[in-house]
Amino acid sequence: MNSPVTFIRQMGQPKGWTNPLFAWLPIIAGLLVLYLPTLVDLFRGVWGTDQQAHGPIVLGIACWLMYRKWPEMWQVSEGQSISAAAGWPVFIFGLVLYIVGRSQDILVFEVGSVIWLLASILLLMRGGAALKAQWFPLFFMLFMVPLPGAVVDVLTMPMKMAVSYVAENILFWANYPIARTGVILQIGQYKLLVADACAGLHTLFTLEALGLLYLNIIRHDSLFRNIALAILIVPISFTANVIRVMVLTLITYHFGDEAGQGFLHGFAGMVLFLSALLLIIGVDSLLQLGVKLRSARGGALRGA
Repeated sequence: MNSPVTFIRQMGQPKGWTNPLFAWLPIIAGLLVLYLPTLVDLFRGVWGTDQQAHGPIVLGIACWLMYRKWPEMWQVSEGQSISAAAGWPVFIFGLVLYIVGRSQDILVFEVGSVIWLLASILLLMRGGAALKAQWFPLFFMLFMVPLPGAVVDVLTMPMKMAVSYVAENILFWANYPIARTGVILQIGQYKLLVADACAGLHTLFTLEALGLLYLNIIRHDSLFRNIALAILIVPISFTANVIRVMVLTLITYHFGDEAGQGFLHGFAGMVLFLSALLLIIGVDSLLQLGVKLRSARGGALRGA
């Protein structure tokens, strides 16, 4: 007797049916039943804050990435055997994680469980080749998982101190009347608190997601270029945070406190992502130049 998974897979492509999504409709319905209440709670809660506003953006991009890889996934997994031995334990683990997270209000478990459940569904429906094809969208979903507050607090303070220190020294070097006490910058008559939203762990996570997305879309052939850019995303993210704090400080100094805390404060968020993207592209261009020079030097040595 066929297993339920085998039966569903056989249902996926009956004669005269050209849409393989037919077999996935019950799975999609089940995921909606589980996670629609979670999404509602997230939008009403942490995703409505400045620190976690990137959550729905990451989710939308991850869904787009999964959709983009779907034809390739279907092709490479065609005729492959399902991985029930690995799929069911992963499915049970993800389900237990969801139940514990939902019942105990532990968001890191509740939201993170969707990654395990999706991985198990791919293993059970299309096998290991499908999971391998969709590994990056699933990995990208990690950036939407809300981190525990204790972890965020411990890691955020050193980051804010470092960003404040660098911003203060650069502006002092540029002859601005600036001083610093902890994470409070005083420039002229104004005092600015470097908040979590400006230089916290969540901001770093968002910029890391942006860098990895760029890396995945560009897909360089050079292994050195990919690894170097992935490593340099961390200092690039830090630099972008410094630029944002400096922009806010200068706006406040030249245009007043209302300008710094009003519309231009939101505009500084755009400056953050724009500067991060430009830095990533600039560093990537330098790496490309380095790879070309290295290849040219290697060709010259072989020619000699």
